[in-house]
Amino acid sequence: MDILFIEDDQVERMKLQRTVSKLQLKHNITEAKNGEEALEALKSNPKLPDIILLDLNMPRMNGIEFLKILKADESYKYLPTIILTTSQNRADLLECYRIGIAGYIIKPLKYGDYESKLKKVLDYWNTNELVKA
Repeated sequence: MDILFIEDDQVERMKLQRTVSKLQLKHNITEAKNGEEALEALKSNPKLPDIILLDLNMPRMNGIEFLKILKADESYKYLPTIILTTSQNRADLLECYRIGIAGYIIKPLKYGDYESKLKKVLDYWNTNELVKA
């Protein structure tokens, strides 16, 4: 799978790379540090990602701002977007689903729990027919 990972925290980006490597997954990960970088990455690459993993709390353009732009664009609105965040704010969760996300995952504090959650998410989307289409 081709994954666009939008996350401003370097430690979180390293954690995702470590998890994918440890699980011996062959996913191609493109990273962006905020919503603006992510939009540029989408525009500059003719091949769309299979899924987007999106943090909410980022500088310049946060996750919800990015999500609104993404889902308003005919070329990108059907890209499965999974929120991967520390925000347990119910208003954020409901707003993200209203805009059109495919999932909302709270980042656990323990690395083992993070790895387990991420494996489930990636396994699901790797077998989902939308990604294969």
